[in-house]
Amino acid sequence: MKESYLDINKKLWNEKTAIHVRSDFYELEDFMKGKSSLKDIELAILGDIKGKSILHLQCHFGQDSLSLARMGAKVTGVDISDKSIEKAIELNEQLGLDAEFFCCDVYSSKDVINKKFDIVFSSYGTIGWLPDIEKWADIVSHFIKPEGRFVFAELHPAIWMYDAEFKNIIYSYFNGDPIVETTPGTYADQSAAIEMKEIGWNHALSEVIGALLRQGLTLNHFEEFNYSPHHCFQGMKELSPGKYIIAHIGDKLPMTYALEMIKK
Repeated sequence: MKESYLDINKKLWNEKTAIHVRSDFYELEDFMKGKSSLKDIELAILGDIKGKSILHLQCHFGQDSLSLARMGAKVTGVDISDKSIEKAIELNEQLGLDAEFFCCDVYSSKDVINKKFDIVFSSYGTIGWLPDIEKWADIVSHFIKPEGRFVFAELHPAIWMYDAEFKNIIYSYFNGDPIVETTPGTYADQSAAIEMKEIGWNHALSEVIGALLRQGLTLNHFEEFNYSPHHCFQGMKELSPGKYIIAHIGDKLPMTYALEMIKK
């Protein structure tokens, strides 16, 4: 039987989790001592979340989820990787927080979680693993309470057009055939001894925002940024503290974007 993209990517993220937990990128030791993993881009939109219920889609091993919990939110995290969720539960217990974590893919989350939330949250490197953005937007809208919010920060689709060295444009800006790659290392540790198949899709801004609007959500905030808050690609340099760009391109390329949608 042919492996599905879910099986391939779940296997990939299970292997990545062990590497990421040990990596300097995730700064787990500092995180356990109280450092937040959240970045200024999403914090500016989130605002005061004390007492709010938050669903964190594609939460990896839970650092951002637990950072939200430290801010006083009641957090539920979901991720496709069982190894990631196992680690998230472990960290939650070690930190004495009350977040909940469930292992499922985004499209199956309605079958696992049966409540609504004040905020649905997702950030950085998430929707590129999903083929159907209309279905994703339906999931997002489904879980938001009336007058609730969707807060989303993501890597810009323009960057996924390039090869790994950001030398040549090889992929379309628009969603089409899946992008199938076997790339050594991971964004958190480019020298890691891992080289596995992965399947992803690029999603244009019009596709993402259009899908959310078609769910009846209202766009309250949208912004693009010429930097990434993460050092996650080859050939990056720090533009200013916590702001990274591709060195040979400079600040000319959109690297990230963020939006807030309201459910009336």
